[in-house]
Amino acid sequence: MPSHATAADHIRDLGAYVSASPSSFHAVQEAARRLDGAGFTGLDELEAWPGSTSDGAEARAAGRFYVVRDGALIAWVTPESAGPITGFNVLGAHTDSPSFKLKPKPTTGKFGWLQAGVEVYGGPLLNSWLDRELQLAGRLVMLDGTQCLTATGPLLRFPQLAIHLDRAVNDGLALDKQQHMNPVFGLGDPAGEDLLALLAERATPAASGSAPLDPAQIGGYDVVIADTQPAAVFGAKSEFFASGRLDNLSATHAGLEALIAHAGAGAPAGGGPIAVLAAFDHEEIGSNSRSGACGPLLEDVLVRISDGLGASASQRRQALAASFCVSADAGHAVHPNYAERHDPVNRPVLNGGPLLKINANQRYATDARGAAFWARLCGEAGIPYQEFVSNNVMPCGSTIGPLTATRLGIRTVDVGVPLLSMHSARELCGVEDPFRLARVTELFFRTAA
Repeated sequence: MPSHATAADHIRDLGAYVSASPSSFHAVQEAARRLDGAGFTGLDELEAWPGSTSDGAEARAAGRFYVVRDGALIAWVTPESAGPITGFNVLGAHTDSPSFKLKPKPTTGKFGWLQAGVEVYGGPLLNSWLDRELQLAGRLVMLDGTQCLTATGPLLRFPQLAIHLDRAVNDGLALDKQQHMNPVFGLGDPAGEDLLALLAERATPAASGSAPLDPAQIGGYDVVIADTQPAAVFGAKSEFFASGRLDNLSATHAGLEALIAHAGAGAPAGGGPIAVLAAFDHEEIGSNSRSGACGPLLEDVLVRISDGLGASASQRRQALAASFCVSADAGHAVHPNYAERHDPVNRPVLNGGPLLKINANQRYATDARGAAFWARLCGEAGIPYQEFVSNNVMPCGSTIGPLTATRLGIRTVDVGVPLLSMHSARELCGVEDPFRLARVTELFFRTAA
């Protein structure tokens, strides 16, 4: 069982995780903190990892480990029984969410307003970001190469034009990404202000007792906008959960909880697969990066785990053939006001269970074998699930699932938590569904396909 025994406990902790994760870098830092507390060991890609050494000596490869690459994290549990052809059971998710990213020369403004220059990141619902108290969050990299995380707390707002100045606004709101999406963060003359100085002031020092950061030493930054409103449970029977970044921190958190629970439960009888949580960055913009699913990160880690188990190149291919990936990303629940936008038969609802996502054109990687494995897992876990397929006239999004299947040849199935308001600054799910995803994932980590 996941470490939280009830859906209510799980959803409260999901809210805490989202609050601690305003950027992909914070999501990874918080995950690493939790893994450290559960006895996992963080590894450095520049150093040797546990396992077979070049002189043939054996070192202990079994255990619980993780590695961080920028805004991505991969964590795994290698059982004592693992050998060169032991398969990997991978839960794939992503740490990023649609937002706005800080541009170069970010301090702008006019008419006495201070504004931040930002670029649209991914595909956010622009109107959902209006009239909210927002923060800047991400990483600062200094000229000497050190990295610090920063989060400002409530700082910015995209102010909407009053209806008195746009009487037709309720007939259709049109937002120009360059002209209208420039948040205000203060009053003054941009020539005399420096937004980077504010980010440096509110950064977390690399070490306790470190001197405040000198903004002149900031060599680069990856900083995004995030909503600051706390998560909330609501509804007639407290059945709804609203929060920012549920796409896709809901799945990252479920995988994290499941992996920690799996590590604490001990190896199943007869051994089992190597359980892996792969939380990638940059999914919302196509995954084409060194920390995205199109990059080599997962393959790099799996190769090094196999090397530590003494696998030959042929045995590594055997292990991949025995592996399985559950790609977990948010999906669409049926919208009561726009039912015509959904498939007329397959209409998932909140709290109806996680989704099995299907697409004939392989925008999702689910096939018959993956569907059968998912059905088996949900049945054994006592978890209901729902099938999702798009309306034929509505374009279907995609996930890391097809990317992972294509890169590594691992059998893959696409699943996820059903949402309303996907890509909004504040998304909506059912209280039960993230907990159910964590439960079935914990079983998946222990079950050979």
